[in-house]
Amino acid sequence: MKAKSGDFVLPGDALGVTEEFLPSEWTYEEEGKIRSLVAGTVYIDQKNKKISIIPKTKSPAILSRGAVILGQIKDVRGQRAMVEIEGIKDTNRSLPISCVGGIHISQAQKGYVDKLTDDFRIGDLIEAKVTKVLGIDNADLTTAEEELGVLKAMCTKCRYFMNKIGKNQVKCPNCGNKETRKLSSKYEG
Repeated sequence: MKAKSGDFVLPGDALGVTEEFLPSEWTYEEEGKIRSLVAGTVYIDQKNKKISIIPKTKSPAILSRGAVILGQIKDVRGQRAMVEIEGIKDTNRSLPISCVGGIHISQAQKGYVDKLTDDFRIGDLIEAKVTKVLGIDNADLTTAEEELGVLKAMCTKCRYFMNKIGKNQVKCPNCGNKETRKLSSKYEG
């Protein structure tokens, strides 16, 4: 299908191919095809060779470069921490689909990081910034800024939320276990 300006489309509808156009607002690229991210009207900018969508409803929350997300660490392996993205900060609209993000060890904090498990553990609640959107439901994230990082750390021994005791140190009020994290300057606890 090749869409024309003025066509009404639904999320996931094919609009064109990347050989002819660039994806723009409310669109994404998947395997060389440009698809609609939302229900709305197609707008084709012939001069700049871009396809965008004019949403039919209030703009849904979507991942975009520079957006600050709230999420939970689901896995930490080697040089990457996987995050289940719960929502976008300062929006009252939920994400239309479940999204995941990844924090590479080089994006955890400024300076050298020896082990990513010193910064994040499964269950931690975090705030991170989107550095790159990869498709409709995946993003690269960073916590290298001071206000980004772990908002609530979960004890690896007893699963209680931990209290902050130092710049990047937390202590469990239940079992006394001490651990390190890349804490946000807004850490709660």
